[in-house]
Amino acid sequence: MHIAIPTETYADERRVALVPASVPMLTKLGLTVSVQRGAGLAAGYTDEQYEQRGANLVDDRATLLGQADIVCQVRCLGANPEQGQQDLAHLKPGAVLIGHADPLLAHEANQTCAERGLTLLALELVPRITRAQAMDVLSSQANLVGYKAVLMAGDALGKIFPMMMTAAGTLKPAKVFIVGVGVAGLQAIATAKRLGAQVSAIDVRPETKEQVESLGAKFVEPPESASGEGGYAAEQTEDQKRKQQALMADTVAESDVVITTAAIPGKRSPVLITDDVVTRMKPGSVIVDLAAERGGNVETTEPGQVIRKHGVTIIGTNNIPSYVAADASAMYSGNIVKLMQELVNKEGEFVLDPVENEITAGILVCRDGQVVNPQVRGLMGLPALETPEPETRDPAPDDPAKPQAAEGSDS
Repeated sequence: MHIAIPTETYADERRVALVPASVPMLTKLGLTVSVQRGAGLAAGYTDEQYEQRGANLVDDRATLLGQADIVCQVRCLGANPEQGQQDLAHLKPGAVLIGHADPLLAHEANQTCAERGLTLLALELVPRITRAQAMDVLSSQANLVGYKAVLMAGDALGKIFPMMMTAAGTLKPAKVFIVGVGVAGLQAIATAKRLGAQVSAIDVRPETKEQVESLGAKFVEPPESASGEGGYAAEQTEDQKRKQQALMADTVAESDVVITTAAIPGKRSPVLITDDVVTRMKPGSVIVDLAAERGGNVETTEPGQVIRKHGVTIIGTNNIPSYVAADASAMYSGNIVKLMQELVNKEGEFVLDPVENEITAGILVCRDGQVVNPQVRGLMGLPALETPEPETRDPAPDDPAKPQAAEGSDS
């Protein structure tokens, strides 16, 4: 089977879906790897490196896509709505698309993929189970986002993070407040602590308290629990949001840096910091809103922009993983390899079995001309599909699958 790695076409996307070091791992599975010439340059990977590892280089994008059985991208059509449309004409029916696809919101793109007979695997939907951790692109990228967010804040802040005692006097440590203790939040806590900041954090899931304190930060108890399924926070009611805003207000006001990470899959990010709270912050303070792409956790955030309001710098930069493209690509590529190792059998066949394989069931959005993911269908207003039952059979009398009494037992 041919697997294609095209150049990313989303604006300012520097990542690449597969790095050179991962090519031999896929060829070992029996896959032929083709890479569009120049696909890795923005992330620091040269064409020569891909060739040395066994990949075929293809100059023409249309040719690359036309021969591909599987196309791996950082951003598929749903997550790249404008440029992604241009690739559709080149893909053969039955081709498999793997990557970020924004399936919970990109309903039109989902329908388009189905109508064109494409199979879509959305990596945002990798289930939060132990066996799938190595394929979890949200976690691998969020780790880097949490780290980079602290560096961005430190660069914009007019003071240093650690306490410093000198002959000229003592500098107090910066106060950093993390809102949301998922993967990005935990990495932000760890990074800020390593830089010497005084760190506190809040999350609506009380079970995160132990993780926060294990990193040396103070946990701010939420007014109410809002733990959801799969390790995510549940959507809060308006009353719960108001209570959390009120609880956080004083901590935000006294902080030098606030990093917000709160997000709900498939929905707008909750507004947790209102403009009137920003006015209470000290001049020169910094907010990094990691939820900016979904509207932001801060009322005044402008997605994709860095603004200054009430003397506070509010960073709403989108696609932060792209700012550390080399490592982000390497981690994303590792996720892709683990997924392919899960789905390619010993005969080199690409197998999708949503009945027996819960990872496949989670990420499979489109197949055989229709949207098949139950969650996505529900959000699109489509009726539920009949769930196929796994095949069963009664073993023949001498079938080795038939249970036998253990030798020497009383059975």
